[in-house]
Amino acid sequence: MLVWADGSYGLIEMHQRRQFGHVTGTRFGNPDFVALAQAFGLRGFRVERAGQLTPVLREALAAPGPVIVEVPIDYRENDKLGIDLWKLAPGLRG
Repeated sequence: MLVWADGSYGLIEMHQRRQFGHVTGTRFGNPDFVALAQAFGLRGFRVERAGQLTPVLREALAAPGPVIVEVPIDYRENDKLGIDLWKLAPGLRG
C-alpha cells in the first residue's frame, strides 16, 4: 500500500487557497507509518527523497506479503506549476 503523507489535507489547502485566498482546518500530524506497519506485523518503507522512490518501490514489491510505503508529497508544488487539477477532470467537480 502506498501512503501519500503530507501532514495536512494538502490538496484541499491548494483549492482553498485558490478559491478563498487562505486555508483553514487542514493541518494535522501523520503517524509514523513504518512503525504502524511493523505494529501489525508488516514491513514498512519510507521514501526520504525523490531518488529513493524507484529502489524503495522495487524492494517493497519484492517483499513477501503486504507492505506499506510512505511517500512524502507536497501539494504546494502544484501551485508553483500553476496546475488547476479540476481542468484535468472537469466531470468530477460538483
